[in-house]
Amino acid sequence: MLTAPVIVIASFAYVGLLFAIAYYGDKRADEGRSIIANPYIYALSLAVYCTSWTFYGSVGRAATSGIGFLPIYLGPTLMAALWWYVMLRVIRISKQNRITSIADFIASRYGKSQTLGGLVTVIAVVGIIPYIALQLKAISNTFFIVLQYPEIAMPDKHAAPLFLGDNTFYIAMLLAAFTILFGTRHLDATERHEGLVAAIAFESMVKLLAFIAVGLFVTFGLYNGFGDIFERAGKVAQLSGLLTLGGEGGSYAAWASLMFLSMAAIMFLPRQFQLTVVENVDERHLNKAIWLFPLYLFAINIFVLPIAFGGLLRFPGGSVDADTFVLTLPIAEQRPWLALFAFIGGLSAATGMVIVETIALSTMVCNDLVMPVLLRMKALRLTERRDLSGLLLAIRRGAIVLILVLGYLYFYLAGEAYALVAIGLISFSAVAQFAPAIIGGIFWRGGTRTGAVCGLAAGFGVWIYTLLLPSFAKSGWLPITFLSHGLLGAELLRPQQLFGLDGLDPISHCLFWSMLANIGCYVGVSLIKGPGAAEHGQATIFVDALKHSAAAPGSRFWRGSASVNDLQLLVGRFLGPERARDAFAAYARTRGAKSIEALAGDADLVHYAESLLAGAIGSASARVMVASAVEEEPLGLDEVINIIDEASQVLAYSRQLELKSRELEAATNELRGANQRLQELDRLKDDFISTVTHELRTPLTSIRAFSEILNDNPRLDDAQRAKFLGIIIKESERLTRLINQVLDLAKIESGNAEWHTSEIDLREVVEDSITAVSQLLKEGNIEIEMNLPPQAPAILADRDRLLQVMLNLLSNAAKFCDQPGGRIAVSLAQHGHYLRVDVSDNGAGISEADQAIIFEKFRQAGDTLTQKPKGSGLGLAISRQIISHFGGRLWVRSNPGEGATFSFTVPAQPGSAAWTAEADWSPATVVGPRAP
Repeated sequence: MLTAPVIVIASFAYVGLLFAIAYYGDKRADEGRSIIANPYIYALSLAVYCTSWTFYGSVGRAATSGIGFLPIYLGPTLMAALWWYVMLRVIRISKQNRITSIADFIASRYGKSQTLGGLVTVIAVVGIIPYIALQLKAISNTFFIVLQYPEIAMPDKHAAPLFLGDNTFYIAMLLAAFTILFGTRHLDATERHEGLVAAIAFESMVKLLAFIAVGLFVTFGLYNGFGDIFERAGKVAQLSGLLTLGGEGGSYAAWASLMFLSMAAIMFLPRQFQLTVVENVDERHLNKAIWLFPLYLFAINIFVLPIAFGGLLRFPGGSVDADTFVLTLPIAEQRPWLALFAFIGGLSAATGMVIVETIALSTMVCNDLVMPVLLRMKALRLTERRDLSGLLLAIRRGAIVLILVLGYLYFYLAGEAYALVAIGLISFSAVAQFAPAIIGGIFWRGGTRTGAVCGLAAGFGVWIYTLLLPSFAKSGWLPITFLSHGLLGAELLRPQQLFGLDGLDPISHCLFWSMLANIGCYVGVSLIKGPGAAEHGQATIFVDALKHSAAAPGSRFWRGSASVNDLQLLVGRFLGPERARDAFAAYARTRGAKSIEALAGDADLVHYAESLLAGAIGSASARVMVASAVEEEPLGLDEVINIIDEASQVLAYSRQLELKSRELEAATNELRGANQRLQELDRLKDDFISTVTHELRTPLTSIRAFSEILNDNPRLDDAQRAKFLGIIIKESERLTRLINQVLDLAKIESGNAEWHTSEIDLREVVEDSITAVSQLLKEGNIEIEMNLPPQAPAILADRDRLLQVMLNLLSNAAKFCDQPGGRIAVSLAQHGHYLRVDVSDNGAGISEADQAIIFEKFRQAGDTLTQKPKGSGLGLAISRQIISHFGGRLWVRSNPGEGATFSFTVPAQPGSAAWTAEADWSPATVVGPRAP
């Protein structure tokens, strides 16, 4: 039974487990043994995209718009296909410039502007607050529902007073505490949280397994599979239209809008930027995420429609909120542990988003809103304080609490007027405003700070007017006439039919006008007033990010003088004196300096100090702080352009050198390969000549010896003379046969051999070869055993060549047989798509050394048996070439003292007579080269 103590204990135990994982990950990182240096963990951490919106809201949207939930996941899938070019560029830029947030990225691109960074932060915070409210709503509602087990009850709207009387407020504060523990326990100049990434990857697995568990239960437990549940849904008039695109599934314009918004969201949501870019430890991990992340999205969405249809069939009439079907279906079927698992999965999805999102937003608030203001307040004398790291942590922790309070207020004031998905789309529309400034900034040199500010401000203003304010009007906090009659009663200013544009859903309507205003202002203002010197330098760094890999590209655009001690003290105020000293000492070692004091206060050191500060207070504030501690000589636009031209020339020259180096390396490899081939051919030539010489020397010696006997002994009796003449004739025939074999092998090797290919019966070839050697077998008193099928499939080959192979194998077997009492066995069988012939003898077998020689030569294409075991001759080399020509294999297996078996296979002709589709043969007992 699910009781309040069980649910609360399980929830805290799960969060405690997450904290333990995060603590372990941070500890391993401190020891230099990262547990997230793994592409699979990186890809799983990106699944923080799947929040309670996915876990609960996708089912709710599918219950009202059918397949209309798909664009939210098709967009990221399409965007992931471009990551190898777009996201790789963003990651490399961020690593080179020690960028810690999306606000820092945009501000750094446009001359490290504090104004621009502050504007991006305001847009992000205001835009993400509805998304955080969505998570609070999901946790609060599902917690209330699971507490009612086994009853099903929906929470009352506005049943609790604001703040202390509302359980949702306490949930928000608990999440704030967990976020502070997870992400702001210490200050890191890189702003990476390895333990947090490990915990998020674990959460991604939990929510996936929980959702799939409910999906399997509904699809195969309550119903008989996908077909059954879709068939039942099709019989209900209200559900039949949910599987069509043009019907209840949404218009084409809505699909296009949602896909664009989700493509922007996977890139520009602060939490996605945090995990994809800031937390990335190796840009090569992106290669795995490009296919693994879309696969995760596919897996978590397989059961969305079955759960939606199952809920609509189980709870007709809308008695249960469709957003809660994942939880209410297990409760309705009295499955307490499945319901608890589903609740933990939803809790995991919501908490993961809140923790990462608020950490990212708190960094932006601290670096781009609060610190620029505090640093300008001379009365505080912050630059004189020895250590400001505690102040930075306090600001970030306070920002976390404030953001969650604002999320709670939005949930209380406007959250009940929207379904989960609708709330999420409001935030998606807000972060889409970053797209022109970022995409334009990394591909277009002409984008300017003023253009980016005007574009972001215009797009954000339209978003507030067309989406955010209407959400308050629908909740009763603004006059409803604002929606129906427009601002000040002007019909053309109706927020969701702006300037008379009608027929679009609210999201598509907002996207159209906000993007028109944003892109128009960004491009127009940038073209009117070009970039300044600082902007031009930063534009080069960002646009050419994939063309260079220098650790400090920005140092080219600085000129002046600096004190090493002043820079170290400055960095120490924000990171702590000890960490600053360690950082400068590490830099000195990389520069080959004996100590920090031996460093030169040059442009590289200034840039290094600025990058360290950027990790703690943002690039814009870091630029201001460094400027206060050094004497910088401003560069004019002409000087910046000259530096860029020089860098471009150096880059072009280095590319030419690299290209020439690659061409030289390729040519060297070709020469090396050709030399190796020549050496191998030379070796084969020597071996071949040695073999031929050896084979020919024996009969020539015999002929010469017996000829001399006959010549030196004219009085030999007729019997002896006839015997010697017989030997001479026999050796001459052997010599002729060897010469023919040499010539035949040479023709095959050179490709000049004649082949007369046709469909033949291998069984007849085997029988004819046995008949041809019958006299030889009879003289040797050798018994032959045949195991041939009545009929065999036809093969495509040269009959005379295969007959030559069989004669070689039978002659070879006859030489190996024990005599007298020798025995040869010949068999033919079909194995899958091949016919196999075995020729076995009962001789002494082939030694392991001789087998090794044969096997090694069989492995070489176009081999010749340059070293032969006794009796093998050149015939095996020819046989090997013939069988290979027809697509087969030839091999030998033998155990000393147990005879030898030479086997070969040739492909059968499918569809011919006697063809069978039996299973492929697996030669488990074959020693040496395997048959096909």
